[in-house]
Amino acid sequence: MSNYPLSYKLSWLPRFLKPSLAGDAQDFAPMAETLIDSAPRQTMRLAFVGDISAVANRSAPDCDPAIKALLGAADLVIGNCESPVVDRPSAVLGTRLGTHHAMSELFLAEALAAVGIARERLVLSLANNHVLDQGVAGFDETIAALLRLGIRTIGLAADGPVVPVQVGSLDIGFAAFTLWRNADEKLFAGRVSMDSDPAGWPRDGLDLLCAVPHWDWEFRHFPRDGTRALARRLAGQGVGLIAGHHAHVVQPVEKIDGTIVAYGLGDFLGTAFARQPWPGRIGSILTVDVSADAGMRGTIASYRLHPFMRLRAGDHERLVLVKALEGRVRDKVERRLKAIFP
Repeated sequence: MSNYPLSYKLSWLPRFLKPSLAGDAQDFAPMAETLIDSAPRQTMRLAFVGDISAVANRSAPDCDPAIKALLGAADLVIGNCESPVVDRPSAVLGTRLGTHHAMSELFLAEALAAVGIARERLVLSLANNHVLDQGVAGFDETIAALLRLGIRTIGLAADGPVVPVQVGSLDIGFAAFTLWRNADEKLFAGRVSMDSDPAGWPRDGLDLLCAVPHWDWEFRHFPRDGTRALARRLAGQGVGLIAGHHAHVVQPVEKIDGTIVAYGLGDFLGTAFARQPWPGRIGSILTVDVSADAGMRGTIASYRLHPFMRLRAGDHERLVLVKALEGRVRDKVERRLKAIFP
């Protein structure tokens, strides 16, 4: 049914319990950088968040006001909808055990309000391995629910490989795809984008082409060689920005010529289990300022990763920027980040 290799399946639990740090941070880029000498007069800000699910939240999260301000100031927020949006899960046992994801329309609406994301400025990818966890009916219900909420979607096969979105005066194309699936390929085909070959992606009229891949192996802080090779292929075909999901832990940033690659942003709202080892509770928000000036339209002026921690608060999570943490928790999180970013 799924397309995970056996070695991946066998390593899932050990890596969940102890996320891997195998890799070298010196191969990658810093957490923040200004890329052009003279600041553009006008920029549009994109904010990318990680995987979104209700698995670790029975009620909406509490949110650090600084995170709300950060997301509220973005011209567009892009995230990954890691759960079908359904009122009644059809996979009852699997949903209870956590192997099948689901969140209600009400939960999603309340969670977005709690973290300061305006629905009209939100784009959610449905190109992920869990999107068919509640069957074809759940997939259709998810699309209908997001339409009712006024949330735009990417990663649907019916929309083609690239979805254009107007952000202020800029036309930005988003290509979301998944390399992984938890169901038979026949169910995914025609519904979810699995097109990772940029050669056939349309580009006409776009100021910036952005890829939103669901790739790599879970609970590993450094991307695999195959993932980095795909990033180079995307960059070589004109993709200027890549923001990835699926690893459920924070991964580094790489610059490939003029392309910025954030391999993994971690979870925005916990998607594995309510009780998760602390390295998996570090997430990040990627902000990218894109020039809208004549002659520089679509050029990335700067980027910054904003790491945060998902703390338990009763039946839900509390999102706190790392710089607002205190004591031993902050020390160990900062040590982990230093091991990932040069």
